[in-house]
Amino acid sequence: MTAPLMLPLATDIGNPTVNIVIFALFVVATLAIVFRASRNNKTAADFYAGGRSFTGPQNGIAISGDYLSAASFLGIAGAIALNGYDGFLYSIGFLVAWLVALLLVAELLRNTGRFTMADVLSFRLKQRPVRMAAAISTLVVCFFYLLAQMAGAGGLVALLLGVSHRAGQSIVIAVVGILMITYVLVGGMKGTTWVQIVKAVLLVIGAGIMTLWVLAKYAFNLSSLLGAAVDKSPAAGEKLLSPGLQYGATGVTKLDFISLALALVLGTAGLPHVLMRFYTVPDSKEARRSVSWAIWIIGIFYLFTLVLGYGAAAIVGPDRIKAAPGKANSAAPLLAFELGGEVLLGVISAVAFATILAVVAGLTITASTSFAHDIYGQIIKKGQISGDGEVRVARYTAVVIGIVAIIGGIFANGQNIAFLVALAFAVAASANLPTILYSLFWRRFNTRGALWSIYGGLASTIILIVFSPVVSGKVDAKTHASLSMITDTSIDFHWFPLDNPGIVTIPLAFFLGWLGTVTSKEPVDVDRFAEMEVRSLTGAGAEKAVNH
Repeated sequence: MTAPLMLPLATDIGNPTVNIVIFALFVVATLAIVFRASRNNKTAADFYAGGRSFTGPQNGIAISGDYLSAASFLGIAGAIALNGYDGFLYSIGFLVAWLVALLLVAELLRNTGRFTMADVLSFRLKQRPVRMAAAISTLVVCFFYLLAQMAGAGGLVALLLGVSHRAGQSIVIAVVGILMITYVLVGGMKGTTWVQIVKAVLLVIGAGIMTLWVLAKYAFNLSSLLGAAVDKSPAAGEKLLSPGLQYGATGVTKLDFISLALALVLGTAGLPHVLMRFYTVPDSKEARRSVSWAIWIIGIFYLFTLVLGYGAAAIVGPDRIKAAPGKANSAAPLLAFELGGEVLLGVISAVAFATILAVVAGLTITASTSFAHDIYGQIIKKGQISGDGEVRVARYTAVVIGIVAIIGGIFANGQNIAFLVALAFAVAASANLPTILYSLFWRRFNTRGALWSIYGGLASTIILIVFSPVVSGKVDAKTHASLSMITDTSIDFHWFPLDNPGIVTIPLAFFLGWLGTVTSKEPVDVDRFAEMEVRSLTGAGAEKAVNH
C-alpha cells in the first residue's frame, strides 16, 4: 500500500488489519499476565493494593503508566505540532506537578492510609461524613477522567481503523469497557499494575524510537528540526517557537493559562488513582523510590514529546494534522506512518490503545475501591464487614462503573471532550488537595473544615465549568464553528470567561477549609493528630493499619 500523501483527509492511512492484529497481540499478552497475577489475590490488601508487594522501581514504572494517559501522548504531541511553545507548556506543567506530589503528599499518604484517600482524611476527623465527602470527590474525578478516556478511544479508532460511523465506534468503546472490567475483576490491583508496567515500557520505547528517528532525519540537530517545523507552518511561522500562539492573544487567555497551569500542577497531588498507587509498596522508602523512578520516566517521556510534536509539524505539517479525523490527536500516528509506514503506525496505535486500557483499568479499580471500602464498608456497614465481603462489593461496583463508562463514552464520543481531563484535574486540585494538606499539616483542622473544602471545591468547580466557554458559546473567530461541547452556536449561556476555573476554585476551597474550621466548636483531638503526625513522618504504626 502506497502512502496516500496527496490526500487532504488522511483517513485511509495505514492498514487497519495490521493495527488490529498488533492490538490483539497486546490484549492477549496482557490478559495472560492478568490471569497469572490473579492467582495470588487472596486478601483485600491483594485486591486493593497488590498485596503491597511491588518494589519502588516496579511501582515507579506503573505510576508513569497510570499517569501518561492518551491525552499526554497524543494530545501533547498534537498541541506542540499546532501551537509550538504553548503546547509544550502542558508537558512542563504535568512534570512539575510530580514535584508537588513528591514533596507534599506521596510518602505522608503512604504512611497514614490503608487503601484510599478517605482513610487519610478521616483519620482524626468524624469518620462517616468525611469518608462520604472524600468518596464522592474520588468518584467524580474518576468519572470525568474515565469519560474522557472512553471517548478518546472512540476518536482514536476512527483514525486508526477507518471506522467513521458512530455504531462502529460505539462497539469499540464497548470492547474497551469490557476489557477494562475483565482486567479489574480478574487481576485486581496486581493485574492492573502489571498492565500499567507493560504499557509504560512499550510507550517509552515506542516514543523513544520515534524521537531518535525524527532527530536522525535532521542529523541530530535540534535547530534544523525547529527550522523545518517553522517552514512547514506558514500560518504560525516563528511564533511556533515563542510563547503566546495559543495563550497570548488577550488578557483573558493569559489568565486562562495561569488557571490551567494551577489545576495541572496542584491537581496531580490530588488525583485519587495516582495517590492509590503509593499503597502498593511495602514501606515509605519504596514509596519515595517509586516517585523518583516515575519522575525520571515521565520527564524523559515529556522531552520526547517536544521532538515528536515539532517533528510532526515539520514532517506531516499542520494542515494535514487539522484535516485528519482526530485533528491534533492524530499528529503522533501520522508521524509514525511517515517514518515507518504501516508497521510503525500499527505499533504506535497499539501503544495508544494500551495507554487507554491501562488508564481506564486504574481509574476503575480506584473508583470501585472507594465505593466498596469507604461508602459500603465504612459508612453503610460501619466497618462490620470482612475483607472478602468488601472485595465482592468492589467487583460488583467495577462492573457497574464499566457499564456506566461505556454508556457515557458512547454519548460523549465526537464531542469536544478535551476539557474533561482538565476538569478532573481542577476538581482534584480544588476538592482534594486543600483537604489533604490541611489534614496532614494543620493541627486545628476539623470535620466542618474538611466538608466545606471538599464540597465547596467540588461544587464551585462544576458550576463554573458548566457556565464556562468550554460548554457553550466558544466560537472559532475565522470559521465561526463552535469550539464548545454544545456545538449549536445559537445556544450560549456562559458567563464565566475562563475555560478552566482553577484560579478561582483552588483558593476558594483553601479559604472554605479555613473558614469552616475556625467557625466550628469541634474540639481538636490532640492525641489523634500527634499519632497521625508521627505515623505520616515515620511510618510507625502504618503496618498495624495495613493489617487490621
